[in-house]
Amino acid sequence: METRAAQLLSRPITIGGLTLPNRVAMAPMTRGFSPGGVPGADVAAYYARRAAGGTGLVITEGTYVDHPSAGQHGLVSHMYGDEALAGWARVTKAVHDAGGRIFAQLQHVGMARKAGEPPYPDAPAIGPSGVPLVGEDPGHTMTQADIDAVLSAFGQAAFEAHRAGFDGVELHGAHGYLIDQFLWSETNHRTDRHGGGVRARARFAAEAVAAVRARVAPGFPVVVRLSQWKQSDYAARLADTPEEFGVILGELVDAGADAFHASTRRYWEPAFDGADLNLAGWAKKLTGKPAITVGSVGLDTEFTASLAGAGAGRTGIDGLLDRLEADEFDVVAVGRSLLADPEWTAKVLDGREDDVVPFTPEALGVLG
Repeated sequence: METRAAQLLSRPITIGGLTLPNRVAMAPMTRGFSPGGVPGADVAAYYARRAAGGTGLVITEGTYVDHPSAGQHGLVSHMYGDEALAGWARVTKAVHDAGGRIFAQLQHVGMARKAGEPPYPDAPAIGPSGVPLVGEDPGHTMTQADIDAVLSAFGQAAFEAHRAGFDGVELHGAHGYLIDQFLWSETNHRTDRHGGGVRARARFAAEAVAAVRARVAPGFPVVVRLSQWKQSDYAARLADTPEEFGVILGELVDAGADAFHASTRRYWEPAFDGADLNLAGWAKKLTGKPAITVGSVGLDTEFTASLAGAGAGRTGIDGLLDRLEADEFDVVAVGRSLLADPEWTAKVLDGREDDVVPFTPEALGVLG
């Protein structure tokens, strides 16, 4: 007999012009296994194992666009340079051969960068207003020329991802990175067209979507990842009301976004007072676009707490399935559970949840 999980999670879903075989995605998790920014055969095998284990969509780790201030680590992959692009072509082939689909997550860290960090130690930290996320060291306030350069880098990265065989791209607009820094009033103090009210603060994000949309084929999925929380501030609010969130989303839809990946630390928590919808639920309700939920799926503790102790215990996913059945969101992104067990999807669909390997912090350091 088909399990309830299989009935709900095995349904195909279309994002842009692409149909995914099921509703389970591998969440993007940047762990740093690409020396010099180049993904090797081990990275290809790592992603392919999750596709072979039944996961319909793989979303890569954050991948730096070609801008000197985009990154902050020498082991994190990038979407430029012949060697890295050849490596990504091998990754996409491996995932496709395993029956999966794969999106590249494109990233610029902005003011999350610290002085002297690789891959370009001399590059400054840049942001909409040079406001640091942590500490007191200011960065470089972006000029219009800086903005244009970064937008061009996002467009070029999407073009290269498309050429390397990716099935879509996701713009990392969450967790306090550059796009999020423009969206958030605490880090965007600009008084020009990229700052001020909610709509103006959303302009850079919309321009990034438009820059990507212009460089890829029609129907090529463009997803935007958003969050309320930042790595430096779990209580942060990108939008105080659904109406404000709707303004941001509307700008992104108008620019060409096909779907939204709403990052929360616990998927079951309401995004706004007065309703049970989580952030992905509101994204779908406000736009009608497909929405991806994420946050401690199948686990009893959120990310930070699970690293501080022995890991995270397994929990059932009946509550998640209830929300999926109610059409609150469309796709479920799974992070730590898929790190610990590449066959998590197949086991859950088959009703073998007791066989799932539990997450421990050691899973973060194994490219398995």
